[in-house]
Amino acid sequence: MFGLFRGGLGGPELIVILFIVLLLFGSTRLPKLAGSMGKAIKEFKKTANGALDDPAPKTTTRKSRAKTPKS
Repeated sequence: MFGLFRGGLGGPELIVILFIVLLLFGSTRLPKLAGSMGKAIKEFKKTANGALDDPAPKTTTRKSRAKTPKS
């Protein structure tokens, strides 16, 4: 039995998917959705690149100093 996406996503399949998304979200919310997805992808890439650049997380510890009484 042949699947709908057997040969990959082509033009007709993408048009049907975009039409369904347009019906679900409406033309007014679609630009907001695309913008928020773009921001999320940008933040994910930024975080992923930062993790690859510095594999060992830096930890800072505070050394407690013994207070000396003032004379």
